Amino acid sequence: METVAYRMTLKPGMREEYERRHREIWPELADALRAAGIRDYWIFLDEASGHLFATYRRTDAHTTDALPQLPIMRKWWDYMAELMETHADHAPVAAPLLPVFHLP
Repeated sequence: METVAYRMTLKPGMREEYERRHREIWPELADALRAAGIRDYWIFLDEASGHLFATYRRTDAHTTDALPQLPIMRKWWDYMAELMETHADHAPVAAPLLPVFHLP
């Protein structure tokens, strides 16, 4: 399995709503993420900067590149757009993070 990490940005004052929406993640979205091969997905917040740090593991046979085309993913992005920095299509602005250390 490969580990993927990236950074997004939460808008000021949106932490509680962001957390609430993720506590109530739509089952069909969670199913789509799992079906795409995503495992052990975490999102952390740096409160000082508003940066969200996300990490997940994906299976060798993952189909994560197809997620942006799924209607449920587009619907989730639209739902979350008011809470975070996004592109014009409401996809989150996500900067990949490069691994520099690992302690197995």
